[in-house]
Amino acid sequence: MSYSSIPTPPAPPTFDWSGPARTHLVTLTDRGDLLFFLALLALPVDGTVIGLYAPFWTPISPWLFLLYALVNWRELPNVYRHFRVWFLFPAALIVLSSLGWATVAFHPVAAVTSWTAVVGALACLVAVDIAVRLKGLRWQDMIRTIIIAYWFAFAVGVLQWIGVVAHLGSVQGYFGHLMARPYSSPDSKWGGGRPQFLFAEPSYIGMHLFGVLLPLMWLMRTRDRIYVKRLRDLIVAFAAGSVLMGAGVRIILDSLVALIIVIVERTRWRKPESRNRGIVALIVTGIAGALSIALNSRLNSIAENGMMGDGSFFARIWQSLGPLCGMIERLSTILTGYGAGNIDDATHTGADMARSTLESLHLDATNAYGWYRSMTPDTIWTMSAYTSFLVEYGLVGLVLLIALVAHHIGARRAWNKTVVCWFVLVAYLYIQFEGYAFYAIPLLVWAVSMEYGLEPKDGASDDLAAVAALRRTLDRMMDRRTRSNTTNAVKP
Repeated sequence: MSYSSIPTPPAPPTFDWSGPARTHLVTLTDRGDLLFFLALLALPVDGTVIGLYAPFWTPISPWLFLLYALVNWRELPNVYRHFRVWFLFPAALIVLSSLGWATVAFHPVAAVTSWTAVVGALACLVAVDIAVRLKGLRWQDMIRTIIIAYWFAFAVGVLQWIGVVAHLGSVQGYFGHLMARPYSSPDSKWGGGRPQFLFAEPSYIGMHLFGVLLPLMWLMRTRDRIYVKRLRDLIVAFAAGSVLMGAGVRIILDSLVALIIVIVERTRWRKPESRNRGIVALIVTGIAGALSIALNSRLNSIAENGMMGDGSFFARIWQSLGPLCGMIERLSTILTGYGAGNIDDATHTGADMARSTLESLHLDATNAYGWYRSMTPDTIWTMSAYTSFLVEYGLVGLVLLIALVAHHIGARRAWNKTVVCWFVLVAYLYIQFEGYAFYAIPLLVWAVSMEYGLEPKDGASDDLAAVAALRRTLDRMMDRRTRSNTTNAVKP
């Protein structure tokens, strides 16, 4: 028998990734969609050593969103058509920074870190729009993935708490190496003995619960009541568990604020029965707040002793005071800021004024002044997005951001009670969070477009007018910068 007579075995089947593919959890349209779902899984993973510093937290998701947007680059023109102004916004920040870079300093690593964090926020907006609107991935798969991710993060926190109360050295040692700034170890210089979950700070719990999960629950109300219940149960369990495990005072405050906003949003104030229930709920929330102050030692200390009643609370104040005083010392920076990456320069400039201010209030400025002097461009932080953004990009940058978000909502006539409450909640959360690449603002901007129209109600001209106004502003700034350079040039 010759070898030529042996039949050739059939070729192994090939997998076509061009069409939908079903996995155990999700349906993909192509292989690149795995990046998007990996980004969703990594949403709560923002404090580990494997993430990228951005600053004061080490997230993974923004960069996966960015990679997903780049992989789907053919879809970018379609996204740009509906979110033009947000593509131009990072360029506006470079223009605003140029004066500070020319007159104060330019720290390449810190500048790139700051600016790419803004791009990371844009990447979140772009990636979600591509996945949901353009590629039609199942939103049920996305919500399910997010719920799994945050339940896993909560389980990690429970494990950390067990490690603390049971003195399990192996557990504490593992998370001591995994987390960039570990809190579960009793001897941690950051205030140990607390579950951290997978967040950079226990104080970031509220940002995730009420900046991501609660808005998603609102979006699900008109789509699927089952997911509304699952998200609600997750939020309540996560918040209550964090409080009971002693994760910190910030989650207590955030939960009280979020509860007030939820009551206001859910109550139909024109209907007497609903209004009465809402008033009773607000009274109960007020009583809960009073009990929290009475029963929680840190909150009680703050109530009795003010800023000096809690070291963490006091630190958040003087960490912002230094760079803000730097802007007062250098008034030319108030409008356009010190430039991206130059918070450290502002802090050193304002260190003496900040110390004098604290001492005039009879507060101990020793730690604050030492901290001001020890910081570098690559290690500085403020713990407030408003402070960081204002110092880097000035009043023009901060007002521009707020105005663009407000215009985006107003142009679509979306200022209903839910959106107003959502806007207020996001504004509150960024007071104690400085991560530009966080997902609360992109989620708000995208959801308003999906719920109330991709284009403004009065026609696309309104949106184009906003883009044109931003472009004119950038052109005027560039012309002014060019004239300044020409005037200051050394003549032969």
